[in-house]
Parts: sequence; structure tokens; C-alpha cells
Amino acid sequence: MLDIEVISEPAAAIIALDPIRGRLLAELTEPASAATLAARVGIARQKVNYHLRALAEHHLVTPAGERRWGGLTERLVVATAASYVVSPGALGPAAADPGRTADRLSASYLIALAARTVREVGELWRTARAQDKRLATLSIDTAVTFRSAADRAAFTDELSRAVTALVARYHDETHPSGRTHRVVLAAYPKPRGD
Repeated sequence: MLDIEVISEPAAAIIALDPIRGRLLAELTEPASAATLAARVGIARQKVNYHLRALAEHHLVTPAGERRWGGLTERLVVATAASYVVSPGALGPAAADPGRTADRLSASYLIALAARTVREVGELWRTARAQDKRLATLSIDTAVTFRSAADRAAFTDELSRAVTALVARYHDETHPSGRTHRVVLAAYPKPRGD
């Protein structure tokens, strides 16, 4: 089971976003039968089977063996991932695109960048997994509390200069075996309670 899967197909996104099917996916971090799931979520086993078939058709659940129960054999299934993210690419031409946002300091630009990151990394990761390779990434997540707006502005200026200097030092688009990496830095107010 993957830690996370990026859903890029529109039909799979529709299936996963259904409240009942989403609940079933959440329950399937461990193998379970339709009867077990029916008891957990409080709906008929036949309806659970219907939803499980739809999830299986879109590769969101996979067979996980069988279990004998009395005179019956129960088929067990498990979710293909512990959690899911819907790629903005599933929206086709309506997907967020940072190229359509002029104000690079706006929340809409930041959201479009994050959407592009989910779409691009999801595609790259899917390709890497198909080739049984790891995808080289770097993620930094931290929080900083500024005493004032002036400190925030100074931090922004210093961070911009540091990143510009690092990029200038390491960027070499003329090297024949070089591979371009996208670097995205973002800052936004941390939601309360997180």
C-alpha cells in the first residue's frame, strides 16, 4: 500500500469523492470483506459490494486474499493507498495554472503553484514507480513567527537574495546531462490550531 496516491483520472476522482466510497477507502487501510465493511459503515453488504466494484474498476482498491467464514469464502480487499489527493489535472483545461495569474504575490498564484506541484510530482512519481525507481525530491516545511510586518519583509528580501545566489551558483543549463528541477518556496499565515 502506498502512503499517498495522486488521482489524475477524472472518473477515478468522481468515484473517490463520493462520500460513501470515500468512507470505504478510509476503512480499507487494512484488508476487509464487504460484510465487515457493511457492519462498520452501517449499510447493506450488497451496496458495499456495488461501491467496492466501482472503486476496483478505478484501481482504488485491490484484492487482498480470501478468508473462510463458516461455509463461505469472503473476498478481502484493501485500499491501494493510505490517503489520496486529487490532481488538479483531473479538471482538464479548467485546472489551476500559475501562468493565468498575473499577481505573483496573490493567494491565487500560490494556490496555482501548489496545484501545479501536485499535478507534476504526481505524474513524475507515477512514472518512477512504473519503472521501479525513486523520484528525487526535496521538501522543507517549517514555521517562523515574525515580530512585525517589517521583519517579514526583511525575511522575504533576505530569502529571495539567498535563493537567487544559490540558483546562480548551481544553475547550468549547458551541461549535457543536467536535469532541470523546479524550486517553489511559499509562505502564508499558518492556520490557527495547527
